Amino acid sequence: MSALYTAVATATGDGRNGEARTSDGLLAVDLAVPQEMGGAGGATNPEQLFAVGYAACFHSALKMVARQAKAEISDSAVTAEVSINPREEGGFQLAVALHVEMSGVDQPTADKLAQEAHQVCPYSNATRGNIDVEVDAVVG
Repeated sequence: MSALYTAVATATGDGRNGEARTSDGLLAVDLAVPQEMGGAGGATNPEQLFAVGYAACFHSALKMVARQAKAEISDSAVTAEVSINPREEGGFQLAVALHVEMSGVDQPTADKLAQEAHQVCPYSNATRGNIDVEVDAVVG
């Protein structure tokens, strides 16, 4: 199957202390190890970039499944918390908590929509079975 879209990005410098940019020039960021991990901070990091991408992708999936279910959601938002954790066997692993907010539906419908979005979101599909991802929904 051919790709619908391919993003291309290049990181240079000293890994987490360097620069990254997309091939189209629309995104160019300085990178720095966060202070919480012993770095200087003051710039973005891979976990923040992953959180932004996952939140946006999951929000799109939520809107799609809501449309398909003819659920009139409003004031929706997705917050992604991406943590980096040490592994017992060495190295590091990510964990994600997705917090989904919406109004216009009851709590059981919000829970169902969030779980359905988790089944179709490309980030969720890519991470399933690889990292812990928790999803919760709140009706506002």
